[in-house]
Amino acid sequence: MMTGLFISELERTFKRKKTAAVLAVYAGLLAFIWFFLFRMGGTSFFDADHDVKIDSLNSAPLFLRELSFVITFIIIPMFVADSFNSEYTSGALRMVLIRPHHRVKLFFVKWTVQCLLVFLLLSMTWVVGTVVGKVAMPHVNETTFLGGQTVGTVGAFLYSLKFYGICFCIFIAVISIGSILSVLMPNSILSYVATIGALIGSVYVSDKLSFFFSVTDSVFHELSSSNSEFLVNLLFPILIISLIINLFVWKKKEWVG
Repeated sequence: MMTGLFISELERTFKRKKTAAVLAVYAGLLAFIWFFLFRMGGTSFFDADHDVKIDSLNSAPLFLRELSFVITFIIIPMFVADSFNSEYTSGALRMVLIRPHHRVKLFFVKWTVQCLLVFLLLSMTWVVGTVVGKVAMPHVNETTFLGGQTVGTVGAFLYSLKFYGICFCIFIAVISIGSILSVLMPNSILSYVATIGALIGSVYVSDKLSFFFSVTDSVFHELSSSNSEFLVNLLFPILIISLIINLFVWKKKEWVG
């Protein structure tokens, strides 16, 4: 039954015109960033204070830096609002829940599909960023990341994997927070605005939550630190707490009737 729910959610998600349109626009943005960075002489930034020349080894993380804001503040809130709020307010979710599906299973199916969409976007970005680095940027045998960390080909590859992995974890947390707000809000527009407001407002709650506002800049800084416990002490607890709240809301919510 879990497999059937997952396939059904995938079909509903990818049949939406908005999903196809967003994926197409994102592909266009990848092409634009390629052109833009090339026209700018192959220069990007680790953060506002540190610029860097793009080369064949550091291109993948720097490509994501240019697009992380779009993923965080436009794509994820839009996808999550469509999945968790639009189906509820339109009545489509009630048609699913009148069948003998456990609410927790349905939540995790929807949550997993959203994570899969973001994973698809990150995979596209990594592939394009890597290819651009190999074919359009200066070929180097080693490169230096923020903090003076100099690595070779294997080290750069492992750095990119860690970089994308941490970013993915942050995006999962954004999905989890957005799903809570989408269920609580009366319509998809308000849920979209509430998610963006929560992400921006987190900066004023604590400087440690600034990674929600500047994802890649924060990850560059975390990877430049030798004793960072960012994932264990901050991100994973936020993710776990948000999932617990989601499960509580889904169990208490009056979906049918």
